[in-house]
Amino acid sequence: MLSGLVDAPAPPARLAADWQREISFRLSLNPGDVQALPLPRARTRWPDYRRCVQAAADWTHALGLRDALASSDVALMACRGAKYHHDVDQYGGAAFCNLFLSEDKGLDLHFAHTGHRIPLARGTVVIFDTGQPHAVIARGSNSFDVADFPADQDCTQIFLTWELPIENAQVSQALRITYDTDPLAALPLAEEQVWLNGARVGVCPNTGRWHRGDSGEA
Repeated sequence: MLSGLVDAPAPPARLAADWQREISFRLSLNPGDVQALPLPRARTRWPDYRRCVQAAADWTHALGLRDALASSDVALMACRGAKYHHDVDQYGGAAFCNLFLSEDKGLDLHFAHTGHRIPLARGTVVIFDTGQPHAVIARGSNSFDVADFPADQDCTQIFLTWELPIENAQVSQALRITYDTDPLAALPLAEEQVWLNGARVGVCPNTGRWHRGDSGEA
């Protein structure tokens, strides 16, 4: 996991209001939800979009990733906190680079097994392996609790996210990822999975602990 802080201009008020309407009336975000916002429409009302992208690109370039962002898919996301999860089932071959665009609302990005905890504020940028259990939780908390996200409080975080291919040597080296491949074991699998001690594991959404299977129960 790598993190930093870059100079990301605040989104214009008109765009922020558009995002809020989208979140309130179309997405209906519940505590713990992470969903996509329409990026093409946002870009037409976002004069500083290129500055935000360039700030993230300059940061990754300084880490030795060169043009990793320019060649990667980007999306605009919104979350109202996030339950503990990993993203291997959909993005097992990628690392995420997230640039947060909202102001500090007392939330942290927490990695349950490494102990890393990143306060989220405008300009926070993070790169991490999608196999690491992570959540967006209230600052000072050690678990995800729906009660920390009351309906009358703005707990929404907006962020840009890029999918960086793990097979890119620059990405794997920056994250210090080493490979221990077992082609025979992987051959019969129909989907990407996380295994630990010889068994498939999932993540408890409240604590981030590994558990056998993928049911979400601890």
